[in-house]
Amino acid sequence: MDGMMLRTAAGERTGIALDPRTKLILLFTVTTLMFSTSNEGLMNIVKPVLSLMPFGLILSQRRLRTAGKYLLFYAGCFLLERIAFAWTEGLLSFLLLAMTSVMTRFAPGIMTGAYLVSSTTVREFVAAMERMHISDKIVIPLSVIFRFFPTVGEEYGAIRDAMKMRGIRFGGEKPFLMVEYRLIPLMVSVVKIGDELSAAALTRGLGGPVKRTNICRIGFHRQDILALLLCAGCFAAFFWQSFR
Repeated sequence: MDGMMLRTAAGERTGIALDPRTKLILLFTVTTLMFSTSNEGLMNIVKPVLSLMPFGLILSQRRLRTAGKYLLFYAGCFLLERIAFAWTEGLLSFLLLAMTSVMTRFAPGIMTGAYLVSSTTVREFVAAMERMHISDKIVIPLSVIFRFFPTVGEEYGAIRDAMKMRGIRFGGEKPFLMVEYRLIPLMVSVVKIGDELSAAALTRGLGGPVKRTNICRIGFHRQDILALLLCAGCFAAFFWQSFR
């Protein structure tokens, strides 16, 4: 079981420990195949499997609420898509198919990306990129992104709590000021956070002339091999379905 579970600094289990390179391949597989136009034969099996993949990964992190919301949202869009295809016609059918089709194709990729960001530390990502010999011109912006979105989420939570204390919320005394009083501080914070994270990345030696050392342990384990085989099988089914 060595390497099977990822742990935080506090020792709490946070999910299946996949190598960052495996997560990137999973993201590429989900986003590519979910947007394929083929919906016949084996793709009727591949697409549901890919759509459930982020659900299982997020569920392994014990984020039950997020996983449940995603499952309900995707299931609702999937059912509406089938209903629109079989039971409606005209403009209503077109509108339902347009909205639900976009959602069923975008949602799995978005959730897989969210899992990648939330389960991968900056040092793990940088170590993986160095193993792949990726240029620092790509590594530095991406490493900033890995901390940018979680930091923005924390900042938004703090702004939201501050506004609630002042009664600025839906249903409060000043509901129309909610957007202004939350959006403007968030925009200012986003600019500041981006600058601070860029400076922090450069301070830690990213982009320096001397090669950085990294004590982070990464590598492929059994779960990575299974995930890569699953991705290879999905692509094989797609090509077989497309070119047979």
